[in-house]
Amino acid sequence: MDISSYIEKCYARFPQLRRYRYPWDITSGLEDLILQVLAGLSDEGFKIKKNVAIHRSAIIEGNVTLKEHTIIGANSIVKAGAYLRSGVLLGNEVTIGANCEIKQSMVFDKSRVAHLNYVGNSIIGEDVNLEAGSILANHFNERHNKNILTLIDNSIVDTNITKFGSLIGDRCRIGANAVLNPGTILKCDSVVGRLVHLDQLKEKKA
Repeated sequence: MDISSYIEKCYARFPQLRRYRYPWDITSGLEDLILQVLAGLSDEGFKIKKNVAIHRSAIIEGNVTLKEHTIIGANSIVKAGAYLRSGVLLGNEVTIGANCEIKQSMVFDKSRVAHLNYVGNSIIGEDVNLEAGSILANHFNERHNKNILTLIDNSIVDTNITKFGSLIGDRCRIGANAVLNPGTILKCDSVVGRLVHLDQLKEKKA
């Protein structure tokens, strides 16, 4: 799967991504990927401590929790009360709003995740906007078979894993309080309306 079809500069920004075939391979191995990226960062540009790297131009507001295996790029802002856990890689000029939870995810340059969002096991492209309260769900709590299926080029693919959120292409817009099912894949410039529950497999079956 060519992830650059969704996030144009992904391989230029992080050449290590070429080693991964699918987006869920990336999110599942994100802590290892972050360690590889950390090894190439300089102390001059970043403050690095216990596998957490924060660019010296980034702004981290009060009451933010940063777990290990986290990178925050240049001129990014993480607002009060945000919780970045278990492997998070933020590009440059990224905004994470107040009281968001980001888990095992990548957010590329100039994207904005407004307040009160949950982003789980996901990859968000450049210049994406998530309005307040939107959810990138990463797990089917309600199903007996929790394996996540996804739709690629109109074909259903079994990820063979139980934790994967979304791949969001460049310049997508996600409306307030929208919920994206686990396994959602959005092409560049897609728009999801406010209060929408997006289930791509259900739409295909319909």
